[in-house]
Amino acid sequence: MKLLLTRGRRLNPVYVAFMAISFMVGVAGALQAPTLSLFLTRDVAVRPFQVGLFYTVNAVAGIVVSLLLAKRSDTHGDRRMLILFCCLMALANAFLFAFNRHYLTLITLGVLLSSLANVAMPQLFALAREYADNSAREVVMFSSIMRAQLSLAWVIGPPLAFMLALNYGFAVMFMVAAALFALCLVLVWLALPSVARHELSPEVLLTHTRLWKDADVRMLFLASMLMWTCNTMYIIDMPLYISSTLGLPDKLAGLLMGTAAGLEVPAMLLAGYYVKRFGKRRMMLFAVGAGVLFYLGLVLFQQRNALMLLQVFNAIFIGIVAGLGMLWFQDLMPGRPGAATTLFSNSISTGVILAGVLQGTLVETFGHYSVYWLALLMAVVSLGLTARVRDV
Repeated sequence: MKLLLTRGRRLNPVYVAFMAISFMVGVAGALQAPTLSLFLTRDVAVRPFQVGLFYTVNAVAGIVVSLLLAKRSDTHGDRRMLILFCCLMALANAFLFAFNRHYLTLITLGVLLSSLANVAMPQLFALAREYADNSAREVVMFSSIMRAQLSLAWVIGPPLAFMLALNYGFAVMFMVAAALFALCLVLVWLALPSVARHELSPEVLLTHTRLWKDADVRMLFLASMLMWTCNTMYIIDMPLYISSTLGLPDKLAGLLMGTAAGLEVPAMLLAGYYVKRFGKRRMMLFAVGAGVLFYLGLVLFQQRNALMLLQVFNAIFIGIVAGLGMLWFQDLMPGRPGAATTLFSNSISTGVILAGVLQGTLVETFGHYSVYWLALLMAVVSLGLTARVRDV
């Protein structure tokens, strides 16, 4: 871990703080996200459509809030103070979900607090990049290690979330998340630096123009949106599908998510190693092909062991797409990395919005099983679109 060392071969406390904060924020998020649909169904007692509506409203609000705060954060104020504010909102949100069971309050005030809280992670990565640039550190490796903290958090978070929620109740689970955000507040205040802001060039300010004139960019956006729609429908529906339709133990949902997250780490590393040999296009086609096999498996098999084995395909799918998808956008849009990254992020957010609407509607109309048939169809269409995008 060369980048974590100073010239005196001592640990750099700022880098350690970045890693610790990203890990704790990741665990707190991984505690809340996998159990949200179960929480809304059991503790708040809402219909499946209202569960999907919650995810959709949350995603729309997240896009709006993140765009507003991201634009301001690049030109005004201290980014560290914004991270502190977001962690405080996350703490308030965890308290709200721990003690409130009123759907209207959760989908209004809860969604607002959640949208503000979700800005913390991208702002943390932005501050880390600025600090690394200013201190002449290894930016790429530092960013990769921070992303690995998120993957590790998702190995631990989902199983822990279901253990806490099922054995001690959702209130205890949300209070554990609140404690993690409180620790993050202290670390951000004491350990993270304030970095001087640089003036943005006119070229950077105009990066969002003419994004849709390239057919390859359009197809990759649509393909990516469908990929993330499939994944989000699975995350929303799977805990409910396992318990209500398959009659399997609730804790299995957390085990499946944790297994997939753990397998994503080697999938990411292997993809980074082999991408120079096979290219991003072939690696992405391989990943989406694995996604097709994953959703086909969900349609065909319902046994516990089969669901566990299918997580290998899920990990290949998400691990490679999450790692290489953004880089492919950047290759297709040379000179505009900011716009390319934003486009990739928006494909994820759009997928979440669609998933919330589709999952709730399908479950109420046709049942949980229909969700995986639609996911399979979307994965096949995504594979066809990805195959039409040029290699770079």
